[in-house]
Amino acid sequence: MQKTKRFSKDFILVIIGQIISLFGNAVLRFALPLYLFDQTGSPTLLGLVSAGSFLPMVVLSPVGGIVADRVNKRNIMVVLDFSAAALIALFALALGRMPLVPLLMAVLLLLYGIQGAYQPAVQASIPLLAAPEQLMPANAAVNMVSSLASLVGPVLGGVLYSWNGLRPILYVSCACFVFSAVMETFIRIPHASRGDGGSIWRVAQKDMARSLRYIFREKPVVGRIILLVCAFNLFMSSMLIIGLPVILRQTLAVDTLRYGLSQGALAAGGLAGGILAGVLGERLDIRRAHFLLLGCALGILPMGLSLALAPASAGYVVVAVCSFMLMVLSTLFSVQMMAFVQSQTPGELVGKVISCLLALSMCAQPIGQAMYGVMFEQCPAWLVVCGASGVSALVALASRAAFRSLR
Repeated sequence: MQKTKRFSKDFILVIIGQIISLFGNAVLRFALPLYLFDQTGSPTLLGLVSAGSFLPMVVLSPVGGIVADRVNKRNIMVVLDFSAAALIALFALALGRMPLVPLLMAVLLLLYGIQGAYQPAVQASIPLLAAPEQLMPANAAVNMVSSLASLVGPVLGGVLYSWNGLRPILYVSCACFVFSAVMETFIRIPHASRGDGGSIWRVAQKDMARSLRYIFREKPVVGRIILLVCAFNLFMSSMLIIGLPVILRQTLAVDTLRYGLSQGALAAGGLAGGILAGVLGERLDIRRAHFLLLGCALGILPMGLSLALAPASAGYVVVAVCSFMLMVLSTLFSVQMMAFVQSQTPGELVGKVISCLLALSMCAQPIGQAMYGVMFEQCPAWLVVCGASGVSALVALASRAAFRSLR
């Protein structure tokens, strides 16, 4: 019986760096939208600011993939973590001295841009640091640490926010980014310099065209799946991003600590899904992935019904349980898709193709966030949630043929 290879020291260092950096990121993702909503009380404004700040991630993910295939990935991680630390330090200095909405919008724009450029470097480093047979558990490990950081981040964020507002959260996240950047300097990721010549814009155009040609012509079924995931994000993911703060803070009127715990339930589901993906490994069949999307769509239906029929205390429990189960299924789906793409894509295209996949799959979310901001302002929360469940279920069923054609 062949022994399973252990992960390399450099891969473990990437994982540790991810835990620290993503923890700082998770605390901010919890606190900044909550602070905006608490200060303004407007779902429409929350939706518009979230939509606008999300655009840099969509735009910079492909750029991050192009850079990740041409620049040492370790250096990308280090520079971006230091940049995030400097940004948060400047935001802490400006808070209270400048108008809140434009200041917060600018910070979220830059943070999401950094995240959009950061993740392709991490994902593109996995095939370089893990053997082919380790791709599924390696991707599961990356998802698990992301979920672990997202589990602890909102809970601690809720405690800090309840204790002394936003500032302690800014200090903690800034320290996390600095510590992660320093530790990442010790990582060694194989890198071969590529001198293609020409301007950076010409190279970027060439790389982008090559990636899109691979996705939509050489692997057209992957392109069809991306479009279906894009539609799923429009109706499902966008609703959760805008809906959960509105449902919990406005409809159910929960305090900050319980709001943090509910966000922790999302992350706990992601952690459980990552563990399950690592245990199941190759037994997960990509051809049946549409069932996971369908489970996500139907999984939020009890959430909507509880808002209409149950008291607030019971509604909170249902929302937390549904959030947990939703993240279990969505993490299983994400791990499957990422491992499949990494195994099917030529090494020189991995970073660019993954970044294009991330950007294309997320491109509908800003539209959805703006749309749901208005809908939650104008319609009962239960009706919006139930409607999102029904439309997302139809999208999941429409993806069945595309997934069944994968090999």
